[in-house]
Parts: sequence; C-alpha cells; structure tokens
Amino acid sequence: MDDLCEANGTFAISLFKILGEEDNSRNVFFSPVSISSALAMVLMGAKGSTAAQMSQALCLYKDGDIHQGFQSLLSEVNRTGTRYLLRTANRLFGEKTCDFLPDFKESCQKFYQAELEELSFAENTEECRKHINDWVAEKTEGKISEVLDAETVNPLTKLVLVNAIYFKGKWNEQFDRKYTRGMLFKTNEEKKTVQMMFKEAKFKMGYVDEVHTQVLELPYVEEELSMVILLPDDDMDLAVKE
Repeated sequence: MDDLCEANGTFAISLFKILGEEDNSRNVFFSPVSISSALAMVLMGAKGSTAAQMSQALCLYKDGDIHQGFQSLLSEVNRTGTRYLLRTANRLFGEKTCDFLPDFKESCQKFYQAELEELSFAENTEECRKHINDWVAEKTEGKISEVLDAETVNPLTKLVLVNAIYFKGKWNEQFDRKYTRGMLFKTNEEKKTVQMMFKEAKFKMGYVDEVHTQVLELPYVEEELSMVILLPDDDMDLAVKE
C-alpha cells in the first residue's frame, strides 16, 4: 500500500497545481483520494491506451495490485472504533439499458465497496439527479445537499461515479471560543479582518527552508489524525514556485 500512498500523494500535488492555475485568487478545497479512488474504478474497466493514459494521470508508475491497495486503504480510512468520524462512500449510477459486465460490478463492490445502481437517465433524467443528490446528502450527514446541479446529467448519460467523504473530529487541544477575535489576514489582493482562534499549548512545528514555510501539526483527539498547516513567511508570495 506504500506505493499507492506515494502515487496518491503525487497525484494530489499535481492536481492541486492544475486547480490553482485556473484562478489563483480563489481557495481550493478538494479530496484527492476521492478523485483517485473513483478514477481507479474506471481504470478497472479500461484497456489499452486508455488504461495506460489513466495510469499515467493517476501517477501509478509502479507495478502492483492497484485495486487491492485501494481496498486496504479504504478499509483503513473507514475503520470503526475511533474517537473521530471519517467515512467515505463510493457508488456508481449506470444507465439501465447499458450492459455492464458482471465482473466489473463485482470488482467495484469487492475493492471499493461501491455498488452499481441502475437508473433510467434516458427516461427520468431529473429524478435520477435528485436520487443521486439524496444519496450524497445521506452519506454526508446533510452537509452536501446538491452535488449535481441542474443539467449536469442528461438523457445521454451512461454512468455517474460519486464519492462522498465526511469527517468530524475534536481537537486534542481544544480552542476556547472566548479568545477568538478579529485580526488582519493577508490575501493576494488585500488585507481583511477575519475571526481567528487562539490557543497556547505545545505543538509539533518545523520549517522547510526550500519554500520558506513553517509547518504546524494540530492533532485531533488521541492524535490518530492531524491537520497540517503550512504558513509561508510574511514576505513570501504564494505564487512563487521553487
């Protein structure tokens, strides 16, 4: 699974760069493993040059059982008995008039815990869209109510891949709301006042000389998971590429 984790990390950085180039004045928020696991399911049904190009895009350069690796990774992500709640869910929604191979459907279920549900996009496009949105809303505790906007599917739609991810955890060192106050925050364009939390405690910190950036680790309860924050020096332009 180490090779897969390395590939996922490389894919995440590559995709982040592409998303950031589109409009560098906006925030970018995405789940790389959601995208890579969904595309890996498509890879299971691909052959020839299509499979080769998809493997290249996913940075899967090394040999090994990719899908078994995702099976282990998703099992670890979704493990129970933790003090935090982290869940991912995959599902495929296919046009019922298409003949999906039984082996493909079985493999999606085995490796990605992803059922292929057959819908009639051709006859009930809007009902299918609402059905998919309802599934996502259920899996994200209502946090994402409309993953598919109007007209994102149409009567010609053959297959929709959906990944939902939900996380809820408490800080290992809790922030006290009474210390939250407005402070100046610098963006690419201006400085604005935002509400900032404050906490005095011991945390792991580091510094990366190559990019002139501080690294801070904020662990969640029992330190099983952490949020890692990168803070560039005050005079460091985020657009600068080392």
